[in-house]
Amino acid sequence: MVQDQVQGSRRHAWQIQATLMLPTTQMNSTSGDDLVTNLPGQPNIDFQHYAGYITVNEDNGRALFYWFYEALTLPDDKPLVLWLNGGPGSSSVGYGATQELGPFIVDGHARELKFNPYSWNREANMLFLESPVGVGFSYSNTSSDYGKLGDDFTANDAYAFLQKWFLKFPSYRKRIFYIAGESYAGRYVPDLAALIQKKNEDSFVHINLRGILLGNPLTDYADDWQGILDYAWSHAIVSEETHKTIKESCDVYSGNQWSDDCTEAVTEVYRQYKEIDMYSLYTSGCVGKTASSEYNSNQVMFRGTSNMMPGIMGGYDPCLDDYANTYYNRPDVQKALHVSDGHLLKNWSITNMDIYNNWLWSETKESVLPIYKDLIAAGLKIWVYSGDTDGRLPVLSTRYSINSLGLPIIRAWRPWYHQKQVAGWVQEYKGLTFATFRGAGHAVPLFKPSESLAFFSAFIKGRVSTLI
Repeated sequence: MVQDQVQGSRRHAWQIQATLMLPTTQMNSTSGDDLVTNLPGQPNIDFQHYAGYITVNEDNGRALFYWFYEALTLPDDKPLVLWLNGGPGSSSVGYGATQELGPFIVDGHARELKFNPYSWNREANMLFLESPVGVGFSYSNTSSDYGKLGDDFTANDAYAFLQKWFLKFPSYRKRIFYIAGESYAGRYVPDLAALIQKKNEDSFVHINLRGILLGNPLTDYADDWQGILDYAWSHAIVSEETHKTIKESCDVYSGNQWSDDCTEAVTEVYRQYKEIDMYSLYTSGCVGKTASSEYNSNQVMFRGTSNMMPGIMGGYDPCLDDYANTYYNRPDVQKALHVSDGHLLKNWSITNMDIYNNWLWSETKESVLPIYKDLIAAGLKIWVYSGDTDGRLPVLSTRYSINSLGLPIIRAWRPWYHQKQVAGWVQEYKGLTFATFRGAGHAVPLFKPSESLAFFSAFIKGRVSTLI
């Protein structure tokens, strides 16, 4: 009862905030109204970018915030890629666009933006979406919407967003389209792809979806759990005795409630991970204020299944999160992005912890592997990559999930190269390509920007041979 009252007060506060801070952009506006022209600290560029809101539910006043960057060169000839970060509750603007693969990176003082020479808009037109409502600048004027959040709710709103976004940007309606994302977007991306496939049969706006790209994705709870526990042992995070207890008492595939011995052993895994950065085993952590704040992700568990699954936030350096929080709460920045008038500000955070802690997440799937099978059967291109120093959704989790699909191997495991160095390893299956990034943590483009751009380029071209 107390928890219900707390949740109700939070939703009420969001409703008041959203009502007072409606965006300046209206749904009947053209794309030109969303053109960003005076972004503070922006370096000189030769491409256009747009930011604003798309209303996905008129009755409830539910709107999603987007930031769209045209390709650096020849935008009319290049595909459109939607990028999604996960969490659930994490901002694709704050993580993907600002820290990883967007053209602008917020610097340490949050006073200016640095140009990212490895931005993925060198190869495609990049669309970043803050989803679902309650994430970043996205909002609803109806408080009950925040009690409905979940995988299917998110997919349906993202689909509604795309339908209206293509009407606002009609030149992209027939463009080759891909969906990419990392972490908990391992759920968002396949869910949305499957919904597009279904809706395309009778939709007014046909979406030319050709494939999906997934990084360190949450895929199947049982396989993910097994990978987390085995990876911790194989990388000397826990003792031989702890791993022995896990093997003897934890049956992650049974679906049964874990025994006390299993729970105690898993708790020990996370106790040891609190000493280092679980998202990046071999890099130093931030010693600033965020390192000891509520954003210490190692202390957060996601209760989407009977056995508590760790929540998955994007990004690896909590200090970078601070820079983004400072920048996007600036009045001049919000005005430039068409979020506010520069006076009545929207309270932006890189992760909505109410969503992330599962207080406002009502539904999640145990596995998206059945969706993988459907997408493969439909002929979509599926590439999956994994930074091999991530302990949160480690390479073992992804390998276990792919093995569960039982796909025939077309080309065997072998290294792939970037600038004459081994960048990782790759294996091609019938219907799916899997690659690792050597020495990369959870958010691969942050650790390996040049390599990730080369890999993204190969994905767009559909040629693994360019990496070998």
